[in-house]
Amino acid sequence: MQFSDLDLSKTYSYADYLQWTFEERLELIKGKIFKMTPAPNLYHQDISGVVFNEIYTYLKGKPCRTYSAPFDVRLPRKSADETNEKIYTVVQPDICVICDLSKLDKRGCKGAPDIVVEILSPGNNEKELRNKYEVYEESGVTEYWIISPQDKTFLKYTLAQGSYQPSRLMTIGDIITTAILPGFELNLETVFAGI
Repeated sequence: MQFSDLDLSKTYSYADYLQWTFEERLELIKGKIFKMTPAPNLYHQDISGVVFNEIYTYLKGKPCRTYSAPFDVRLPRKSADETNEKIYTVVQPDICVICDLSKLDKRGCKGAPDIVVEILSPGNNEKELRNKYEVYEESGVTEYWIISPQDKTFLKYTLAQGSYQPSRLMTIGDIITTAILPGFELNLETVFAGI
């Protein structure tokens, strides 16, 4: 089977996803297939490398773990059967932080990471800003960070009583902190250096 043979009007599960051997990278959001954009550009990769490195370095000797794409994050529906046939959302965030290590298995993460970082690329903004926002909020991702290389901006959504609350829009000169990683600081001047 090739990607072009798929019925895009059908709802797919993680069990289906595991059977696919396409060259294209895909994500499932609420059972619908989303092709990932072509390989990220240089700025996207530079920012991803800086943010991942800063978090990874901070986490040395601490109980949380960080992973970068491609890394499957399976988001079961709340209070639903968590078998592969009943998981309809599988995403590959640019970076994620998981502090509950029981969510990790050989296939990635099953359940909501504590932090998800998405770096916008031309062509994926609607998917990131609408579809992923909804599934991250519904599944209980505590913080959802959105970084825009084009605008050199950073926005953090923090889950409070089941709904995301946005930070102010931040940019060069701002320092990012998070209650999830006490003492961690991410300098946006470093993040956007060279862009």
